[in-house]
Amino acid sequence: MRLSFSSAPNVPHLLGPWVERLRTRLDLPLLLRWQGGSGFKLGEFDQPRVTIDVLDATGAAALLSPSLDNLGQAYVEGHIDVTGTVQDVVDMAYGLADAGAQQDAGGHWLGRVVHHLTDATSHTKAADREAIHYHYDVSNAFYAEWLDPAMVYSCAYFENGDETLAQAQVKKIDHILTKLRVQPGQRLLDIGCGWGALVLRAAERFGARCVGITLSQNQFDLATERVRAAGLQGRVEIRLQDYREVHEPFDRISSVGMFEHVGLKNLRAYFQQIHDLLTPDGWALNHGITSSDAQNGETRHGGGRFIDRYVFPNGELPHIGTVLTTMQEGGLEALDAENLRRHYVRTLRCWSEAFEAKSAHLKTLVDDKTWRIWRVYLVGCQWSFEHDDIALFQVLCHRAGQPAQGLPWSRGWMYEGASGVHPH
Repeated sequence: MRLSFSSAPNVPHLLGPWVERLRTRLDLPLLLRWQGGSGFKLGEFDQPRVTIDVLDATGAAALLSPSLDNLGQAYVEGHIDVTGTVQDVVDMAYGLADAGAQQDAGGHWLGRVVHHLTDATSHTKAADREAIHYHYDVSNAFYAEWLDPAMVYSCAYFENGDETLAQAQVKKIDHILTKLRVQPGQRLLDIGCGWGALVLRAAERFGARCVGITLSQNQFDLATERVRAAGLQGRVEIRLQDYREVHEPFDRISSVGMFEHVGLKNLRAYFQQIHDLLTPDGWALNHGITSSDAQNGETRHGGGRFIDRYVFPNGELPHIGTVLTTMQEGGLEALDAENLRRHYVRTLRCWSEAFEAKSAHLKTLVDDKTWRIWRVYLVGCQWSFEHDDIALFQVLCHRAGQPAQGLPWSRGWMYEGASGVHPH
């Protein structure tokens, strides 16, 4: 439903009946106010956990059709304000979106159709470079405020559950390199190397000779400086390069939090490229977010549309079944798949809590719109992982058609001690 600004005086009369209809299905500790005036309660409570102040008719229109996309857009663009913890705010948003979905049962189907009509040409090298620039080049200082000191921007690995974020990120990197059985002197390619944490660890602790590639200028600059500061220029090379432009062979390949940018229609070619870059006895590991929709549809209630609009332009999430199928089509055999969904819940909670704690300083680094985008994005993703809308899989693979006898008999090698080097 659309409202024009000329209809603003009638907004309270529209919101009142809407609230009454919702209260027959919902009981939320949520107070709704029009331009700071008297409020509408969406449940039975003494004190609201969240208050939504509707600032104009555009904000009211978002509430009358409360998808996550509409609500998120209204908040980011300043048409509504919210009071309450960010965790409570997202809980209320999902409650409203659930109610809105009941009124629009065809919305999810329509979103899936639109999703599948996305043209693969949107993932040209130029388009992908621009999308990476938009997301990762906000500023290194911005990310440094709420990531761990190594600035690892992907799901951590909480081996025991009581680790700090920094400890869990080191364990994640070691978990990947141990799964890959990285050996001294091997050549390792890290596709989407971020700020360089994995290649630095692989060189220092595992003795590998590494190449890290990224499309982000900011990441390239800082990662290069970190390599220089560690004295590893002879063992680690950082490149500003697209994965499709790499041609030399590697013994090991890691791709962490990158294939979400590849595009569904390009997954087979992506895995084919990894196949072509691997030595005949090489191993690769793909660590990435997946959809829980078996048809590769977007996340519930328009959350995917919000992320595409404001956070990850051109990002697409495949189901793990699609990952395994396209991996095989690309000439790779999956050896092991591990779901780290609950680990990403905790990772995102750590990021969101740090973001909230540093909010005052973050607002000096970015404009208010960017701050709002990231605030709701981090906690919204946490909710999606918590409720199985999305997941995180690590898939270990090698070239298909290899003899089976060379593989270990059990998964024990993945969980050996922290010595760093794991012999064949």
